[in-house]
Amino acid sequence: MNSNVIPVSALTPSFNLAAEQAFISSPKADLLGQERSLDAFRLLTETDNQHMYLADYFGCNRKRIINALVKEQGQFPTSSLILDEDNATSWVEHKEQQNKMLATKTHQYQYLSGSIRKADLIGRYNSETQTYEAGLLASCHYLFICADSLWKKENLWDLLLEILDKQSYHVHSQLPAVAFKCKVILIGSSHQYGSCWLGEPSFSRHFPLLGELLNEMDLSEHTALDYCQWLAHIFNDLNITLTRSALLLLLQYSSKLADHQQRLSLMAVNIEQLLAQAKAYAQSLEISEQVLLHSIGMINQRHNASEKLSEQNFDDLFINLPTQDEIIGQINGLTVVENAEFSYGEPARITASVHYGDGEVADIERKSELGGNIHAKGMMILSACLYRIFGKDAPLHLNANIVFEQSYQEIDGDSASLAEYCCLISAISEKPIKQSLAATGAIDQFGNVQAIGGVNEKIEGFFKLCKRRGLTGQQGVIIPSSNMQQLNLHHDVVEAITAGKFTLYQVKHIDEAVEILMQTQAGTADEDNQFPDDSLYGLVQSRLENLAGYQEEEKSLFARLIEKLGFSS
Repeated sequence: MNSNVIPVSALTPSFNLAAEQAFISSPKADLLGQERSLDAFRLLTETDNQHMYLADYFGCNRKRIINALVKEQGQFPTSSLILDEDNATSWVEHKEQQNKMLATKTHQYQYLSGSIRKADLIGRYNSETQTYEAGLLASCHYLFICADSLWKKENLWDLLLEILDKQSYHVHSQLPAVAFKCKVILIGSSHQYGSCWLGEPSFSRHFPLLGELLNEMDLSEHTALDYCQWLAHIFNDLNITLTRSALLLLLQYSSKLADHQQRLSLMAVNIEQLLAQAKAYAQSLEISEQVLLHSIGMINQRHNASEKLSEQNFDDLFINLPTQDEIIGQINGLTVVENAEFSYGEPARITASVHYGDGEVADIERKSELGGNIHAKGMMILSACLYRIFGKDAPLHLNANIVFEQSYQEIDGDSASLAEYCCLISAISEKPIKQSLAATGAIDQFGNVQAIGGVNEKIEGFFKLCKRRGLTGQQGVIIPSSNMQQLNLHHDVVEAITAGKFTLYQVKHIDEAVEILMQTQAGTADEDNQFPDDSLYGLVQSRLENLAGYQEEEKSLFARLIEKLGFSS
């Protein structure tokens, strides 16, 4: 068996779960993988005048995290705000005379977001009853505030920082300054935290505790059972159960969200939405594998309008992209089209042409201002790699043009550099490339093939095109070996590979890729840096020497006759 062929067992993640296992929800389970944030919250409870910033992520269930943090680590001493004989306020942990008590800590925590008012924070003075109606800073032990909501009201942001500076705040002229005693936790993005740390001098002094929530858990640190305990909260909220096969499918779906075989997503909102939809489809409290699979498929169907349009363009041959035969200087590359909420793979035809010149490998995408900076960097690395192999002793006397055909929007990223390199080698050596194969991967100057993003989408995009045209058993995709841990392919792809109708190859070096694509040994250079004549690189070297004029002059008929007869002068 070809060592580059990826086995079926590596195409999807696998999970070990006991046949019958009860999953129990708990605050500890809700904080799976959040050890850093737990440590920050623990310090928050045990230090004075230090507050916390909780950096969350897209898909995080904030209220669930907040509730779990407070239940797991919160401290709630009985506290009362009193007015002493000097008409000053202070917090005590025992009740004084009722006529001197202004407020008590009645809430363990509250979460503020949306339209926040000044009275929500500091309260108000009721002139009719001449009493203080406490705000959340006075009535809560912990006050969680949406950072984005607060920053939209600059006056409230300034007010909060002033309160933290002075450790008190004024509510009304009829009241003395109210002593401050509350733990404040801002919740927002990591980017917001960095901006405030740099732009607001007092921010770093008041919010030194950063709790950055992770959006995935690592199976090397926790078990699949731990993750199922985390899922239990969602199951309880939706009042559903999953069959064992459905649960395994959900773990696979979660792994795909995390884009790694050994990680599972903690994007609770996404999983909650999927399971709620599955419950509606099932019209039952028990979710089967078939129903969950249908729900996942329908999510894709509701968002794949642009993908369907792209497929139609290929099917109508508006886009020319062969998937059979062999062609010199042409290869099928793979791209990912990303929308806000949905991404899909789309094959791209890459061509290369060569001619005599001064050694420039021209990137037409860049020259036409359709190539981004990272794509340009990839092309420069490709040129450096080519010179490392063939230009050690003399400059290359060729010019090459490489282009993404029928590309009408900006292309960025270096994931096409492997395909571009193979295409260029084909054009120079005049060895054809199998059009039934597509390739993706980034390369370094030493020819090593490096990981790329969107590997599953790229494979599935090319597979769908081949499937619509008819699977022949010759089609497949070449990917970097370092991307194997991201593989989590659709069951249609897995079934086709299992049946031998489609093949995945993994490569670590450019030489492996060119050999698969052109069915010719790359060749190994001798001590004089010369490759065997019948090798792929030998053909490249010969072509380059011809362009440079280094080839031996052809002997005349008379000279060859004298040489054959053994005459000497």
